[in-house]
Amino acid sequence: MKTWLTLLWVSSLAVPMMTFAADPTGLRQVVASEDAPKPIGPYSQAIKAGGFVFASGQIALDPATGKLIEGDIAAQTERVLKNLSAVLAKAGSGMDRVVKTTVFLKNLSDFPAMNEAYAKFFANTPPARSTVQVAGLPKDALLEIDVVALQ
Repeated sequence: MKTWLTLLWVSSLAVPMMTFAADPTGLRQVVASEDAPKPIGPYSQAIKAGGFVFASGQIALDPATGKLIEGDIAAQTERVLKNLSAVLAKAGSGMDRVVKTTVFLKNLSDFPAMNEAYAKFFANTPPARSTVQVAGLPKDALLEIDVVALQ
């Protein structure tokens, strides 16, 4: 896999513009935000492609410590959506541009409390959404959410 780095010449200094592409055509761009947790596996926080931002699933990790936060489903939902907000901001997008989410719940009985916390982030025009119960999540998190947004 080739990585391309674009340089901007300012006066006599070469300044990296942080334009990376995972392929020679530049059709995919990796997004990495310092304000969101670092990936805990071999994946990117998000990929920009075709006018969209495809954000990987986030669990309720504290970006500063990388540890799962303590708290109930509402607290974890809020942390997850803040993490996703940071990733989307780095990609030049935002929660108001999200078109699809997928929510993975450890326990479907947490749906009402998750839904209430989730609604605060999508008050005006909520995106399409799927919600499923799963047998388990990384670090024993209560939920994971991924999003697709317009750039």
